[in-house]
Amino acid sequence: MHISEGVLSPPVLAAGWTLAAGGLAIGLKKTPVEKLPETALVSAVLFLASLVHVPIGPSSIHLTLLGLAGIMLGWSAIPALFIALFLQGLLFQFGGILSLGVNMVSMGAAAIVGYYVFHAIPAKAKALGAFAGAFTAVLTGTVIVVTALFLSANDLKAAAALLFAANLPLAAVEGVISVFIVTFLSKMIPSYVS
Repeated sequence: MHISEGVLSPPVLAAGWTLAAGGLAIGLKKTPVEKLPETALVSAVLFLASLVHVPIGPSSIHLTLLGLAGIMLGWSAIPALFIALFLQGLLFQFGGILSLGVNMVSMGAAAIVGYYVFHAIPAKAKALGAFAGAFTAVLTGTVIVVTALFLSANDLKAAAALLFAANLPLAAVEGVISVFIVTFLSKMIPSYVS
């Protein structure tokens, strides 16, 4: 869900940076010092998960683990995402520095939606909550990226539609992965998914 440099219009970039700054401020305020090691660990996992790309037409997809990050960290996922996305843009040109704001909004909102969906489902159905949270997170991020592309240029509509279609199976895969990880963590380290 990384949008590259030079794709988005200046108003979309400005809106992205404004929303990202607000989300980052909230995320930093809601991240207690005790949660920093967990936040750093999730940031590293997010960074690594995106290094494996599967080409799909003019774009590619990769695991995002946004729903899982949201389930584990809540609003602390925003600072974790910022670090991972900044380093990916700086070191590998995944996304970019100018488009970092919009990328933060799409992925940050996705993680937060995943968190709230997970917690809206009763605790005795953690597996269902994990699947629904991860699935909804991927769809949320995809809708935001598609919207940003639609608002930036008419010639990006075909690519946006392809991106949305490609991310539907990804949402299901991430849902299944999240079920396994949340089930495991619930037994081994329950505080990570409470």
